[in-house]
Amino acid sequence: MSFLEDIIGYANDVLWSYVLIIVLIGLGLYFTIRSGFVQFLNFPEMLRVIFDKRAINASGKKGTSSFQAFAISAASRVGTGNLAGVASAVAIGGPGAVFWMWIIALLGAASGFVESTLAQVYKVPEKTQYRGGPAYYMEKGLKNRWLGIIFAITITFTYGLVFNSVQSNTISLAFEGEFAVDGSIVAIVLLVLTAAVIFGGIKSIANVSQIIVPIMAILYLVIAFYVVILNLGSIPDIFSLIFANAFGIREIAGGGFGAAIMMGIKRGLFSNEAGMGSAPNAAATAEVSHPVKQGLIQAFGVFFDTLLICSATAFIIISAGGYEGSKLDGIQITQNAFTQHIGDWAGAFLAIAIFLFAYSSILGNYYYGESNIGYIKDSPGWLLVYRLAVLAMVAFGAIASFDFVWALADLTMAIMALINLYAITKLYKIVHRVLKDYRDQRKAGKDPVFTRDILEDSSGVEYWESGQVKGKE
Repeated sequence: MSFLEDIIGYANDVLWSYVLIIVLIGLGLYFTIRSGFVQFLNFPEMLRVIFDKRAINASGKKGTSSFQAFAISAASRVGTGNLAGVASAVAIGGPGAVFWMWIIALLGAASGFVESTLAQVYKVPEKTQYRGGPAYYMEKGLKNRWLGIIFAITITFTYGLVFNSVQSNTISLAFEGEFAVDGSIVAIVLLVLTAAVIFGGIKSIANVSQIIVPIMAILYLVIAFYVVILNLGSIPDIFSLIFANAFGIREIAGGGFGAAIMMGIKRGLFSNEAGMGSAPNAAATAEVSHPVKQGLIQAFGVFFDTLLICSATAFIIISAGGYEGSKLDGIQITQNAFTQHIGDWAGAFLAIAIFLFAYSSILGNYYYGESNIGYIKDSPGWLLVYRLAVLAMVAFGAIASFDFVWALADLTMAIMALINLYAITKLYKIVHRVLKDYRDQRKAGKDPVFTRDILEDSSGVEYWESGQVKGKE
């Protein structure tokens, strides 16, 4: 395993130190400037379209509304990245890592806007819903099915296998730290529960988690912000510490400056997923009258995730202290911080909450892979292999080391992000035209309705014919 860990570590050093930092920040700046600072100047519009009533297509069917799409994505974002990812960023990169999480969110929101707008433009209508995402806009927009297949394989491997091992690892650490439950027991429980859904078709488990997860997410946010309010007086000092560590002379001299940037960008991307190519899969399913509406909503989701949820978690961890040189890993650091602030019950609450968050993510990640396998080829044989691999990685994650599963996640999401960022950069001219159309209609006092006729080349756009979208319900 050490040889494999060395290879993964070397690949991560190259990708994150020399490639991703330039690409993510560089393209974030490019999309921000080219779009006319869409994530900042159109912020009020984000709040307006979240509560926009859903459009009705020509058949009279109603799809997922804008608010439903935001609520689903927000609930799914509250989880491992916000609780365990933030903790590891602060523990390894210091408080300065939080600043770089903010930077990647502020710039990444523009990338999130671009990819989700494209997902809407190139979505494919089905009987009851839509499907779409990077694989679709690569095939239909770039006219490159092979690149779409490569991305579909990458997201299947990243989410269905690697990220699922991160989820089970987080659950295992949370229960080991709070209830002294052995990782092998967690592995067996997760194996049975996951197999019951993907093999046994016991959808009731998935349905229950879909109901409970948003409730737990709200409870977590309430508790987190309550702790922040209790420590309101220390907030200025925490801000000062974050900025001092982000740019401090001591950090630069001691090598901590680079660690802060790397950990901030890595964990920021894992949490908000801006530009990585995962959010567009969900964005494509929404029923809106104009693609830009969903792009704005997903951009707002990046702000909501990082600037609110991750910041609240980071403030709690920093104010509690004890994270430097801690022998605890990820979620255990967060549990320890909450316990210090509000009592022993908080650790148990977080263990149960992360179980629900992470298990729900396991199922969601599985379906990401299943849908992308379907994009490549409708093959029962490959689907069986994939399902067995998912179960193996879920079990593996529960007993593997914290450092290894996160390193593997860093590597696969870096590859996935690079493929997607290449595609959305090549297709940006489409987004630019669509955004101009939206802004022109808003200036004219209209509720924007999109038709594919405005595009110079609409050959790959299967939806958005004139008259296909009637407007609000």
